[in-house]
Amino acid sequence: MKKYEYNGKTKEEAIEQALKDLNLSENNIIVNVLEEKNTILKKNVKIEVIDYNDVIDTIKECINEITKLMGLTVNLEVRRREENITIKIFSDHNAVLIGKNGSTIEALQTIIRQIIHNETQNFISIILDVENYKDKKNKNIELLAKRVAKEVAKTKFETKLDSMNSYERRIVHSTLANDKYVYTESIGEEPNRCVVIKPKEL
Repeated sequence: MKKYEYNGKTKEEAIEQALKDLNLSENNIIVNVLEEKNTILKKNVKIEVIDYNDVIDTIKECINEITKLMGLTVNLEVRRREENITIKIFSDHNAVLIGKNGSTIEALQTIIRQIIHNETQNFISIILDVENYKDKKNKNIELLAKRVAKEVAKTKFETKLDSMNSYERRIVHSTLANDKYVYTESIGEEPNRCVVIKPKEL
């Protein structure tokens, strides 16, 4: 992954020079401050700049290398929105890539995130999906949350959902955040942490 170093009297000055040289906009770069001197005699800030396009290229290279070792040929579709990168993987062996309950794609996602963090020193939101597996799963979680919430609102009895990872729990919390009749809480310890849907006192 290419990294560029720039100096300036301030961080802003160094960034301005980087944007000019690289012909990029500020939302297309990652900036790390490497060194900062602020004395009576001298002011200097050294920064490291990484192009988001290089980050995406590195992610694609890593996915291709890992899936090749798995004996798979894949095609990738990349979408980036601000600091969020979503990559959909298409292959003739989706079940192998997904794994039991999504375990393989989750493991691959964890590996890619760690590689990019090591390279950039930044936590970047990277979501890997196999075709529309996660989209469908997320939709099912939303439907489950709404169905259980309706039942809880009717019966006034709280309901504990099955164990979920942090991402899935956030979907439930987000889905029911503005519900007039129920609220949600996460309980338990990982990996058995789950969401409880409770009736509101009206």
